[in-house]
Amino acid sequence: MMNVTNAQLLEDAVKALEKAGVEDAVLNARELLGKVLSCDCRSFEFGQKLNEQAETSVQSEFERLCERRISGEPLQYLIGEWEFYGLTLKVGEGVLIPRQDTETLVDTVLKKAPKDDPLIAADLCAGSGCIALALEKHLSFGKIYAVEKSPEAMSYLEHNIKLNSSAVVPVLADVTDEQTVNGFEMLDVIVSNPPYLTKEDMQVLQKEVTFEPQSALFGGDDGLEFYRTIIRLWKSRLKQGGLIAFEIGADMQDEVMTMLVRHGFENVRAAKDACGIFRCVTGFKK
Repeated sequence: MMNVTNAQLLEDAVKALEKAGVEDAVLNARELLGKVLSCDCRSFEFGQKLNEQAETSVQSEFERLCERRISGEPLQYLIGEWEFYGLTLKVGEGVLIPRQDTETLVDTVLKKAPKDDPLIAADLCAGSGCIALALEKHLSFGKIYAVEKSPEAMSYLEHNIKLNSSAVVPVLADVTDEQTVNGFEMLDVIVSNPPYLTKEDMQVLQKEVTFEPQSALFGGDDGLEFYRTIIRLWKSRLKQGGLIAFEIGADMQDEVMTMLVRHGFENVRAAKDACGIFRCVTGFKK
């Protein structure tokens, strides 16, 4: 291998990623090089290391990661962590990557949660635990459960609880199983970002998304299967005046709001994300 600086490695990687059609090639290349150099790509240390001669091991590892990124593997899986609502979370194969869209759901729950203190809450289909951990950071909870049925995702959830010194209670269980529901105490808040992609959506996934667990994405033929089941089963576990809040897929607001109204929820509303797309639906138990 030729003697090159880390800056030259970075420049070559950006060109290769751009040529392969990877969006945000500069960000991707910097994040991957930062991982290999064991420093934050936004730090002063990273800037200093760019001028150093690249070690052979750094060059080979960086090129290997870039090749994997070009093949479609998500950047978040390659660097092994991602930021959500100011928290650092471990992610990897087997768990859904936290997305900025979901911060809208957290914002909405923080605004609408009952003012009782302390609150008891459950995050259903919790995945990495991003929602439960973000809510715990900003609201006074007596207890917050994070319910997830995938053992692979549960390992990340438990790691993220420890990583963030959290008191979130992980529960390995299926939220669509009535026995799971019956094992819970009464709740002030139920929040969920369930699988909601339709059969049609699943056939046209971006390459990166195909690396994520399909069970965390597919919500039945019309994408609404989990909403129907969660509302039907879990409303019995919500206190009077309690809040239920869902993330939703594009154009699902009318169907999910109608479900909540039919099940006796009131003040049912939809909220938009930063792009002006309806991203979550909330309601209160009468």
